[in-house]
Amino acid sequence: MDETSVEGTGETVGEARWAAIRELERRYPGLDKDAVDVQVLSEGERGLMGVGREPARVIARLTDLPAPGAAPSARPARPAPRQPARRPRAEEPVLPRAEGPQAERVHELLDAVCGGIGLDAEIHVGQGPDGLVAVVEGDDLGLLIGKHGHTIDAVQYLVNAIVLRGTGDGKPIVVDAQGYRRRRETVLRDTAERAAQEALATGGPISLEPMSSAERKIVHLALQDRPDVVTESGGREPQRCVVVRPADG
Repeated sequence: MDETSVEGTGETVGEARWAAIRELERRYPGLDKDAVDVQVLSEGERGLMGVGREPARVIARLTDLPAPGAAPSARPARPAPRQPARRPRAEEPVLPRAEGPQAERVHELLDAVCGGIGLDAEIHVGQGPDGLVAVVEGDDLGLLIGKHGHTIDAVQYLVNAIVLRGTGDGKPIVVDAQGYRRRRETVLRDTAERAAQEALATGGPISLEPMSSAERKIVHLALQDRPDVVTESGGREPQRCVVVRPADG
C-alpha cells in the first residue's frame, strides 16, 4: 500500500472511514476530502452481546494529490505515546468506594470483560444513593460502550443478572464508562424536547427510536412537566419506544 492509500478501522464503517481520512489529512495537510475514494473491505461482525466484535475496515485512496509542498513527511509516523487511564474529572464526583461481596463480584466481572476484549482499564465500584455504580475508566472505551450504548447496556444487564441472582436485592447496578450515562441522558433530554416541538408543529404523534426501559423513563421525566404534550410507550420489546403527542391531539 503506497503513501496515498490508508486502511482505517472502527466500530462502524463511518468511524473506519473517518479514521482513514484523518490519517490522510495528517500526511497531506489541506487535502480536499472530495478527492478521497473510500472502499469498504468489511462492515465488521458483531460478537456475542456486542462484545468481541470484528471491526469495520475500509481503504481510503487519494485520487488527486495536493499541490507541491503538501507532500507527506519522509519520516514514518511514530505511534502516539500511551496516555494513562483517564480518571474522573473534578466535575464528576467520585462515589465512596463500595465494600462487600457484591462490589467485589462486580469488579471481577468487569475486569474479566475488559481483559477479554483487550482493554486496559481501571474499574471503580462506588456506593450510589440507589445502589452500586461501577465506573470504567481508560483509553478507547468505544468498544465497551458500543453503538448507541448497546454493548455497555448488555454488560450492565449481565452484571445485574449474575450478581443479583438469588439475592432478593432489587437495587439495580449501574455500569458506566467515561461518563457515557451522563452524556446519553443529556442527548435523550434534548431529543425529547425536539420531539415535543415537532409534535406541536405537526399536530401529530412523534415516535422516537427504540430504547431500553431506563432510557424511556428519562424521556418521560424530561417532558412530564409540560402541559402541552403527553408521552406514552408503544411497541413491543426490543422495539419498544416513546411516542410524543400534543396534549389536545
